[in-house]
Amino acid sequence: MTKRAFVIFATILIVALALDQGSKAWASGLPTNPPGCSTTELAAQRCGGVPQPVISGVLDWELAMNDGVAFSSFRGKAVLLSLIAMAALVMLGVMAARTAPEERLKRFALAMIAGGALGNLIDRLRDGAVVDFVRVRAGEHRWPIFNVADIALVIGVALLVLESVRARKRPGTLAA
Repeated sequence: MTKRAFVIFATILIVALALDQGSKAWASGLPTNPPGCSTTELAAQRCGGVPQPVISGVLDWELAMNDGVAFSSFRGKAVLLSLIAMAALVMLGVMAARTAPEERLKRFALAMIAGGALGNLIDRLRDGAVVDFVRVRAGEHRWPIFNVADIALVIGVALLVLESVRARKRPGTLAA
């Protein structure tokens, strides 16, 4: 990876991380029931966030702490999840370093994934759980709550899939 490519990769990672951590700092002030509920109590589900409608019936801000991963699976495994995230960050750095100069989209995707993974890792190391606050609804159906790091991860993975599809269609590739 060239020096310029590294600077761009690091900038994208830092922007994703800053947006995530800044939004979580803001979300930590969202109301809870009972008021003043601690992050430990939220993670243990002894209290909960009070939904704050943003777009009625579609989007709420609702503070939650998730000590697991997606859909609250692997709850109570903060150390294991932190170690996995650290290993993934090293792997993402190696993958980014091995990208060719023309693989800009791939580096962008890897930086987004790394920024999201680092944002959630910081929460886990600091609080033992990840701060979530975005709730999407459709009528009575409520999707699992998530955060900006999760958005960065999903965008990064989607872009990697897109890049993989594009690469297969390029002349000179095995699948072309």
